[in-house]
Amino acid sequence: MNPIPTAIETAAASGDLSAALAATVAHFGCQAGTIHLLREGVLKLAAHHNIPPPVVQIIGTVPVGKGIAGLAAERREPVTICNLQTDTSGQARPGAKATGMEGALAVPMLAGGELRGVLGIAKADAYDWPEPETALVLAIAARLSALA
Repeated sequence: MNPIPTAIETAAASGDLSAALAATVAHFGCQAGTIHLLREGVLKLAAHHNIPPPVVQIIGTVPVGKGIAGLAAERREPVTICNLQTDTSGQARPGAKATGMEGALAVPMLAGGELRGVLGIAKADAYDWPEPETALVLAIAARLSALA
């Protein structure tokens, strides 16, 4: 697996989740992203990048098992959707669709097998996330779990 890119590692080392998210979004050529942290059994929005204010309110608290982030948390594995706008699987919630994004990936932030949160990134266009990129996002999420 490729090492975590320097810009992301530098941001993570600073302890700034917003900076780490912005660096991750930039590295993967995405337009939006979120970090939810597990707090009292639900996912709470801790950082976001390019998420419209009305959507921020909708995704501020996400139940485990609901929506892309909630499913990634519940399954403790990546959840990917090629196109949020046309998805009929029921995995994407209205808040995710309201971002206007299409290619979405949410991965659990795990520390020693313990769920700490969920990292989500999305592209404006439909996108099938290849395994090497998914594996790198998982590695980044594991690194960021130390900040949770």
